[in-house]
Amino acid sequence: MGLAKLGFLYKTLVLEHAKQPHHYALHLPEGSHQKTLHNPTCGDTVNVAVQIRNGQLQTVCFNGQGCTISQAVASMMTDELTGRSVDEARQLIQAFLDLCMGKEISPAMQRNLGDAAVMGTVAEFPARIKCATLSWHAVQEILMQNDC
Repeated sequence: MGLAKLGFLYKTLVLEHAKQPHHYALHLPEGSHQKTLHNPTCGDTVNVAVQIRNGQLQTVCFNGQGCTISQAVASMMTDELTGRSVDEARQLIQAFLDLCMGKEISPAMQRNLGDAAVMGTVAEFPARIKCATLSWHAVQEILMQNDC
């Protein structure tokens, strides 16, 4: 894909998810595992909730405030992690974090990341990496802290 098309796709997806975030919940579900993370550099705050049943992330939702990237990526993340097994979620989280750091990931993993795969371009802007990875780190911490 040409750089102009990739740039257009990036802008389009980020703006779409930021304006109408998927799985945004004013009130996070009771009984869910929750984690709040802050990015003091940008002022982002993300609150993530995950409901896990039978080894599967049944519900993944978020709320918070911050820059366009942090909110858009949280929306993309909820789309890709909802319904996944804990093991699949862990693999996708690591793949996304690697992608944002400029590391190569397999084409299959890129497809599994859906819209979030476009965020690989954030590696070119180190100051924005934390914005893009904040919500993914929150789910990663939920999975680690709850022995999932």
